Amino acid sequence: MKKQLLVVDDEAEIRRMLERHFRVLGYAVVTASQGAEALEILAQRRVDVVISDIMMPVMDGVSLLREIRRQYPMIRVIMITGQVTLENALACMRNQADTCIFKPLTELAQLEQAVEHAFQGLERWNQIFRELQGMSAAGEGHVS
Repeated sequence: MKKQLLVVDDEAEIRRMLERHFRVLGYAVVTASQGAEALEILAQRRVDVVISDIMMPVMDGVSLLREIRRQYPMIRVIMITGQVTLENALACMRNQADTCIFKPLTELAQLEQAVEHAFQGLERWNQIFRELQGMSAAGEGHVS
């Protein structure tokens, strides 16, 4: 099963560039132009990792991040921004973004590494859940 990636950015050029780039790397990619649209997508399909811009109309990236953390705690979120400020970085950290990467995205190696790291973190959690389910199932057969 392909790794599911959602790219959220109000700049169509950036959305298309990231979609093409990550599809070539083998990811299944869907895009949204702002946070509210992204939440609609998350309600309808499985997504593993979200790459979201911070500065967007209607619903900004930090509000989206907050909502993802509230509704979908397993989804990993990577924030990108051209507005490089301490306030933006702190907002990402406070709301548990996996990382924040600054635009322009001329070299995508850093973003690729962040995405792969996010998937590795998800896999670690999934392994823990599988082990706990195994322990739970094994314990159900025993009578105390």
